[in-house]
Order: sequence, then structure tokens, then C-alpha cells
Amino acid sequence: MMRQAQKIEKPWGYELVWAKTDCYAGKILHIKKGESLSLQYHQKKEETQYVLSGRIRLEVEENGKLTPRELGPGEGYHFVPGTKHRLTAIEDADVLEASTAELDDVVRLEDRYGRAKGC
Repeated sequence: MMRQAQKIEKPWGYELVWAKTDCYAGKILHIKKGESLSLQYHQKKEETQYVLSGRIRLEVEENGKLTPRELGPGEGYHFVPGTKHRLTAIEDADVLEASTAELDDVVRLEDRYGRAKGC
């Protein structure tokens, strides 16, 4: 079955959702240079992100503190539910994301675009 990808505009760039079933989802995150996703975690959603192009700064919670990492093409990271994380584009970047199907499962802790609730 053919499926048209869905482009969702975001303040940091856009998401291109190319797969969505009851079991999994696939999307490409296009992050503009200097822009950041929220500092966030997921209660149920598990995801793996893989850098297709560009460079990103990943902040990820390890041993109770946020640890910065720089990732480029061919590098990725796996997030289990509850892991705090944030992506910032060092240069325009495309990041492939494969995850479980809970696309709306996001708890924003900090957000430069005013989308965090209760902060």
C-alpha cells in the first residue's frame, strides 16, 4: 500500500512522518542550524535516532545528569522511555527517527518556543 509522507512544520524545522502503524513510526527530523528541540522525555515511547546529514549536539541524561555529545552522519542514539534528551543543530541536519507508535507522548521540560507546560 502506498502512503504519502506527512510534513509537519515545527518552529525548529519540520518532521516528515513517512511511516505510522499501530506498532511503529518512522520520521525524518529536519532541524535548522542553531535551532533546538525541547528538552524532553517520553513515558512510553522508545526511539532510535540516526543522523543522515549535518551535525547535531545531543544532550542526553546519563547517570542523572545531562551529558553533551556531538553526532554526525552515520551516528545515532537509542532512547528508552524516561530518558531526558534534546537535539540542537550545529548545522542544518536531517535525523532519521524510528520509534514505537506513541507520537504524542512527549513531556517538555524546557522549550525555547514556549511549548513547555508547567515550567
